[in-house]
Amino acid sequence: MSIVAIVGRPNVGKSTLFNRLVGMRQAIVDEVSGVTRDRHYGRCEWSGREFSVIDTGGYSVNSDDIFEEEIRKQVLLAIEEADVIMFMCEVGTGITDFDSTIANILRRSKKPVVLVANKVDTGDKFYDTHTFYSLGLGEPFATSSASGSGTGDLLDRVVELLPEEDTEDMTLNIPHITIVGKPNVGKSSLTNALLGEERNIVTPVAGTTRDSISTRYNKFGYDFMLVDTAGLRKRNKVREDLEFYSVMRSVRAIEHSDVCIMMIDASIGVEAQDMAIFNLIIKNKKGCVIVINKWDIIEGKTSNTMKEMTEEILQKIAPFNDLPIVFTSVINKQRILDVLQAAAMVYENRSRKIQTSKLNELMLPEIENYPPPALKGKYVKIKYITQLPTPAPSFAFFCNLPQYVREDYKRFLENKLRKHFEFKGTPIQIFLRQK
Repeated sequence: MSIVAIVGRPNVGKSTLFNRLVGMRQAIVDEVSGVTRDRHYGRCEWSGREFSVIDTGGYSVNSDDIFEEEIRKQVLLAIEEADVIMFMCEVGTGITDFDSTIANILRRSKKPVVLVANKVDTGDKFYDTHTFYSLGLGEPFATSSASGSGTGDLLDRVVELLPEEDTEDMTLNIPHITIVGKPNVGKSSLTNALLGEERNIVTPVAGTTRDSISTRYNKFGYDFMLVDTAGLRKRNKVREDLEFYSVMRSVRAIEHSDVCIMMIDASIGVEAQDMAIFNLIIKNKKGCVIVINKWDIIEGKTSNTMKEMTEEILQKIAPFNDLPIVFTSVINKQRILDVLQAAAMVYENRSRKIQTSKLNELMLPEIENYPPPALKGKYVKIKYITQLPTPAPSFAFFCNLPQYVREDYKRFLENKLRKHFEFKGTPIQIFLRQK
């Protein structure tokens, strides 16, 4: 999947545009410059193409004397990793020194750049956009990210510049399993233990792995690509520009995977950042195995400790909690092969195709016993079910009034699918279609 990065000096409206593109108020927006302090990643779909959008606003430090250097680093990193760059300026202020500095870097790069002249909120401001031609980056797109004006033409241009979706080499048409998690939970140690060699550097210092490292694994009857990613961590704990690079690599690694092995430190438990990583996996409809590492250092374990921790994790990740949880000690090579077996099982479940006849035979009686509740006196009748030809399990339920089916009933349908068919570890999508 392609990555589009939004770059520009502070307070030109990068976060507002990001919110509009991904369709939600994910980023905090404020008049004070430099307010974006978190990593912002989302998905955008336009004209049949889906791509990732990264708002780089959080990667500059809020201090006037070092703004220029920080913005320069941020732009260089975006050039390094993104496929298309949106460079935002503001009509009201015209071209500032910061804008010129960024434009100089972008002109020398080989990456496609779309110039955005933002805050064109009234018709008379449209004529002020012509000044941006002098940056030498082509036609400026007049937009108002606050109202959405001009974003359609802008997205048309972005989609034109996106690279062709690469079809992977047939020789590598094997499962891609990615190990993800916060820094220092043992991702590289797990990779080394599985491969039986010190392939990746392991230190007690969090964040040693800066890159996503792919290795082909072909042992014990398994054959897949194993990817060890850099840790995803909270922005406010980071002061290195390498972090932005690591995040983009990890996002890309998750998007290109089939199954993610998400590692959690047993001594810390599930934190907000673990949930952010988990949500990223589910949002991308990837298979998931949760691995609780460092189980050996937990003191005072009883026969119930594992059960209690499992219940606590399932409660936190609800509603999607039909997934394998494996307790390991990578350093002691304890239950390492269980992790592999779980990942292989989840991959098989994610690839599962159910015959339409079987699907209707088992699901229609369930629906008859518990039909969708009537809404506004309207009765929904589901007549037919089929699986869609998508990489992750997706099902279309054909009915007379799809708009009246509530979310809780969709969850009921998903639970019944899981009861009759083995989909452990993989998200399921339910679509209601007009019959």
